[in-house]
Amino acid sequence: MVKILSVDDEADLEVLLTQYFRRKIRKGEYEFYFAHNGLEALQCLLKHPDIEIILSDINMPEMDGLTLLAKINEMRNPALKCIMVSAYGDMDNIRHAMNNGAFDFATKPIDLDDLQITIEKAVEQIEFVRAAQKDRQELKDIHADLTVAREIQHAILPRNFVLKTPEADRVDIFASMIAAKDVGGDFYDFFRIDDTHFGFCIADVSGKGVPAAIFMAVSRTLIKATGVRGIPSNECMQIVNDMLCGESVDSMFVTVFYGVFNILTGEIDFCNAGHNAPYILHADGRVEAVEADINLVLGALEGIPYKRNKMTLQSGDTLAMYTDGVTEAENVEKELYGEPRLEAELATLKGASSRQIVEAINQSVKEYAGEAPQSDDVTQLVIKMK
Repeated sequence: MVKILSVDDEADLEVLLTQYFRRKIRKGEYEFYFAHNGLEALQCLLKHPDIEIILSDINMPEMDGLTLLAKINEMRNPALKCIMVSAYGDMDNIRHAMNNGAFDFATKPIDLDDLQITIEKAVEQIEFVRAAQKDRQELKDIHADLTVAREIQHAILPRNFVLKTPEADRVDIFASMIAAKDVGGDFYDFFRIDDTHFGFCIADVSGKGVPAAIFMAVSRTLIKATGVRGIPSNECMQIVNDMLCGESVDSMFVTVFYGVFNILTGEIDFCNAGHNAPYILHADGRVEAVEADINLVLGALEGIPYKRNKMTLQSGDTLAMYTDGVTEAENVEKELYGEPRLEAELATLKGASSRQIVEAINQSVKEYAGEAPQSDDVTQLVIKMK
């Protein structure tokens, strides 16, 4: 039902409108309200805020149509349309009304056939505005949901970088994840296995946005739940891979670098499931890429074996892990940050703490990208053997 307010000090217009539109009124398509001046019109609008069309005379006592139009503009309701009515010779006022936001106008004596066409045009505009308002509200709701999702995702990732083990002071751990969108698909984690071992991982889920964030949460949970059993790294990846293959939607997968760290010896049992090879920043300042067997990403193919490798961090050595959002960050010329630049930056960080390394790399990537938009999540996990 379209609700129409007619504002006119001529009483016979009420009879004229109800007679002409009687069929639409009986069918419930139109409902008319009537006022005799601008003040009565405002009172009617307060009682019936769902009125959508105002058919207003310009020349009226107490409050004229132009003043009423100004008051309606103050309501800032784009779905409320005003059709102004005046004598044909009053074109100055009609022009003034149109310049101040009136939807259309009609001249007296009113051509009711033409008025019906004008009302139908106004209804089309109102429906368009209502649809746009609905879409806007839905976008606001989605943005609010994404804000909550981002907060939940950041709450999932470790923010306290102290291991709860007797030998925790032997290692220095720090990490960060800077999402390209409201929510990201990268993650990192570390967790206690026993007094002398902890598991750690860094990962990158295919895709972006909410689907990647959900897959990220599932992958992280499965890796931790499996890893705390203290099994070898390749067995952990094999078990998680089979479970993800059973749950994978839209062919999503995740690259993972997973390791089991012996705090007493610095030995790391690790498995690389399609992830970027990390670097060792040695105590003497040398930067060395970690060479290892590259296994298939998790979630792609069920029942395949995974190979593990071992390395040992000496006192003062640092293991720097990252996702491809670091090396594939682009500047305004679409040039990649790249591995050579990352290696050179790491080489300048001899003796730095894990936190200093993470922050320095993040700053270097940010400065390199400049005004270019961030296209991928930027995630790091750094572990230093004290």
